[in-house]
Amino acid sequence: MLDKIKRFILANIFRKNYIRTGKCKGCGECCTHIYVKHFKHVLKDEKEFKRLQYLFKFYSDLEIIGHDELGLIFKCTNLDEETKKCKIHFWRPAICRRYPQEELFAMGGTLSDKCGYKMQPIVSFKDVLKKSQRKIFRTNILTRWSAKNNLMSDEIKKK
Repeated sequence: MLDKIKRFILANIFRKNYIRTGKCKGCGECCTHIYVKHFKHVLKDEKEFKRLQYLFKFYSDLEIIGHDELGLIFKCTNLDEETKKCKIHFWRPAICRRYPQEELFAMGGTLSDKCGYKMQPIVSFKDVLKKSQRKIFRTNILTRWSAKNNLMSDEIKKK
């Protein structure tokens, strides 16, 4: 019952499409290939990144390792290369605490195969399909009813 309430709140109040399940396996993959979204866009410009490093501590922990059509690619300097553990785990930033977020998928990203987290749809495909079929059925009925009434009113006007 609690699960249904949680899913209802996430889907209808927070307008989320996915729910995070599983737990961190400590693989470190999420810290080595990072896209950073600042406000509404992914960081693409090194000058903007340098400015943000000056303004926000979080950005000073990132290092640019490349770029592609989506934007700059970063790695976190707080990841211990040998142990694959975060050096500041207890004080880690909010973006790390919330990983993975739904926005990752909206940007075309995926989770590593090693990752212990999974993102599952809040509403199953079967339920979405049922709802859309009901909507189509109602639309068809209303269209037929409206057409039938228009035909009847045309016949009355003729008499």
